[in-house]
Amino acid sequence: MNDNQPRDFIRQIIDEDIASGKHGGRVVTRFPPEPNGYLHVGHAKSICLNFGVAAEYAGRTFLRFDDTNPGKESEEYVRAIKDDVRWLGFDWEDRLSHASDYFDQLYDAAETLIVKDKAYVDSLTAEQIRAYRGTLTEAGKDSPYRNRSLEENLDLFRRMRAGEFADGEHVLRAKIDMASPNINLRDPTLYRIRHVPHQHTGDKWCIYPMYDFAHGLSDAFEGITHSLCTLEFEDHRPLYDWFLDQLDPPHRPRQYEFSRLNLAFALTSKRKLNLLVSEGIVSGWDDPRLATLAGMRRRGYPPAAIRDFCRRIGVTKKENMIEMALLENCIRENLDVAAERRMVVVHPLKVTLTNFDAGKTEMLAAQNHPNRPELGSRQIPFSREIFIERDDFMEDAPKKYFRLKPGGEVRLRFAYIIQCKEVVRNANGEVIELLCTLDPDTRSGSASSERKVKGTIHWVSATHAVPAEVRLYDRLFTVADPGSVAEVMPVLNPSSLAVAQAKLEPSLGTVVAGTPWQFERLGYFCADSVDHSGNKPVFNRIVTLRDGWAKIEKQALQ
Repeated sequence: MNDNQPRDFIRQIIDEDIASGKHGGRVVTRFPPEPNGYLHVGHAKSICLNFGVAAEYAGRTFLRFDDTNPGKESEEYVRAIKDDVRWLGFDWEDRLSHASDYFDQLYDAAETLIVKDKAYVDSLTAEQIRAYRGTLTEAGKDSPYRNRSLEENLDLFRRMRAGEFADGEHVLRAKIDMASPNINLRDPTLYRIRHVPHQHTGDKWCIYPMYDFAHGLSDAFEGITHSLCTLEFEDHRPLYDWFLDQLDPPHRPRQYEFSRLNLAFALTSKRKLNLLVSEGIVSGWDDPRLATLAGMRRRGYPPAAIRDFCRRIGVTKKENMIEMALLENCIRENLDVAAERRMVVVHPLKVTLTNFDAGKTEMLAAQNHPNRPELGSRQIPFSREIFIERDDFMEDAPKKYFRLKPGGEVRLRFAYIIQCKEVVRNANGEVIELLCTLDPDTRSGSASSERKVKGTIHWVSATHAVPAEVRLYDRLFTVADPGSVAEVMPVLNPSSLAVAQAKLEPSLGTVVAGTPWQFERLGYFCADSVDHSGNKPVFNRIVTLRDGWAKIEKQALQ
């Protein structure tokens, strides 16, 4: 156990359980995703919590797929979830399981409930069942099929399993209390008929247990000691406990609820995420603008930064909205230490150094990281023609503008001081080139380089530059809580992606996808894991160097 870990209420409960000898001092948790979509940042909190507390107490964690709804599940989602959990830094070892592994046990449990007169086969339609259930302020009413005999219920249920009936013709329901103030206890459905193949069990079954029936019992079958889930399942706990009371399994788990992770400007609804994917609004579940773990991985977010973010926000029962700025600050802190520096010009403006020999190439030494000398240095080429950022030149510059302007001087990073002598325009009057001179006595690092100027800008040799596509990502939504709006299309940010044709220094021409770099003065970037190649470099902006959204976020959250 890590004594430096903040003692949230869940860890306090585990401490008390261990002290009292409950569960024999064991800690067994599980992360139980439904394989009906890709994981998102909200799942990261649950993953870190379940795997984290088990590791702290020398316990175990199951990765269990709650695969009870085959019509919406697929092997693609199973593979993606495994990849995401591994990428985040966790290992379930030999504890991979599925709710479908327990379908035989769940079926037997359902028959036990029938025998105990705690379940019955209902033949109402789905619409009628909803109508009979009542509302939050009005009690429900009993189904006319509620008092079927034990023999008839067993016969119908077994015939359901044998495939004699069509989808929706019958369901198995628990017999609890149609007047309960907790609507989850109003004779919930336990099994429904679905004549569709299952991604894990194939065609073995044509009836499938409901999530609520399978979930708590799967915890019991696996010996889970602490079932950790988000607050929306708090009202379901009495139902899980009812199942345990009626069936009395050898092991009884206990559920504890915590607040889910609500991240500003991020969408975590699988239904709405699926809509964006299916409508082609984004490039896929791994689009770098999405708050899916696959999207974050492709964008270049370090998994250590996400773990740090989850640690900082903590575990509470209070629902709140976490600012995106906090996550991005965790990313910056991680990358500031880890990422080597390189020079890239995203919006190129050509500069010709008229007093530098044409055809000459000079190699200059450049540090790979200003605070990590162990990362060494590299050689970068310097030539007569270079590119600078278009934003680093202004004709009618204000007094305190310290970048390049007509007659003005700047230092080129790792190189020389240059002065702008002439501005070249095209037929439309647009600036297309600057004619400058360099001071040969101001080479960076040389003993004679004593003259100082206030501005330093980055650059790339035009002769040696590697062309690349650079994707500049921004917030996908214009509102802080896109999950709360009925339709997400109207709140999409039309400027969430800008594509620039950039110029890289040569050392970036052969980098491995996923490796983070700081493009000096621009932000942190990585080569795209899907589209990047040696013939077509593609880089994604992970995060800017400074948070330009902090003030906007605070206003949006007020």
